[in-house]
Amino acid sequence: MEETYLLNVEGVKKKILHGGQGDLPKLQDGSKFTFHFQTLKDDFERTVIDDSREAGMPMEIIVGKMFKLEIWETLLSSMRIGEVAEFWCDAIHTGMYALVSRGMRRIAEGRDPLEGQKHRCGMGNMFDYHSTGYDDLDELQRTPQPLIFIMELFRVEDPSAYKRDTWAMSKEEKLAAVPVLHSEGNRLVLRREFAQAAAKYQEAVICLRNLQAKEKPWEDDWLKLESLVTPLVLNYCQCQLELGEYYEVLEHTTELLQKHNDNAKAYFKRAKAHAAVWNEREAREDFQRVAHLDPSMAAAVKKELKQLGERMRKKHVEDRKRYQGLFQSSQG
Repeated sequence: MEETYLLNVEGVKKKILHGGQGDLPKLQDGSKFTFHFQTLKDDFERTVIDDSREAGMPMEIIVGKMFKLEIWETLLSSMRIGEVAEFWCDAIHTGMYALVSRGMRRIAEGRDPLEGQKHRCGMGNMFDYHSTGYDDLDELQRTPQPLIFIMELFRVEDPSAYKRDTWAMSKEEKLAAVPVLHSEGNRLVLRREFAQAAAKYQEAVICLRNLQAKEKPWEDDWLKLESLVTPLVLNYCQCQLELGEYYEVLEHTTELLQKHNDNAKAYFKRAKAHAAVWNEREAREDFQRVAHLDPSMAAAVKKELKQLGERMRKKHVEDRKRYQGLFQSSQG
């Protein structure tokens, strides 16, 4: 039985689609909601914008952590565990939805949700984006409009009952987590568990990038954080080399070298990735750059160049045989 309620919030209507159990949960700062949601346009077709089930993971938000879409905390606070409810929210509450959705989509795609943001306040950032990278969200950003949210609340946990996700941590907690994640990654590398190690390094990098987003680029505090990021990115790239994810290495080392064009280790890892995907000219250029920047790596570079030469010669012989075979079969 559907029942309609008016919350004591202007521009919000609630309809309960399926009743929950027990009393309303007792909330405190740091309590965590876990829920699935659907976001719909308020049009005749009720066009679906986002669906967390399709993305493959439920949503989590932390009470009191200034989630950009503040109205969601209000909506969830009105729900019981197991309840499914539909909320109509006027445009006064939905102006930030495009940015929230962009971040969630990036997380679902395995990307950093803060990637590309400039050092600006939240509202400044909103007007800084020329595009979210998603056409439907660009439209919402240009013309905020009423939206419908269908939510199913699974769990409400006290702060002491769950492991804090890094994005929910305070600045001090993030800084404390980084060396722990770094050492856990190193320990996993020693056990040759490269995928798990890469995940630890990546989590530490995201912690630091979140902190960097609040600092002015190239000023002292930003540079201190950057000095912690660089070795973590290099460790992450080494794991990806071991896993055969060469294009991932090319992407991250190139991004690193755009900021730090004198980092010999980054050139070395990029050279190895270029060599692995048969980019001979680029690999040779990067290896030579390594030897120039760090003469102590000259022996390692010489060895890599020798191996590259042997691999390329072997490939040319195999290619020649294959082309000859193709030519002879076409003649026959």
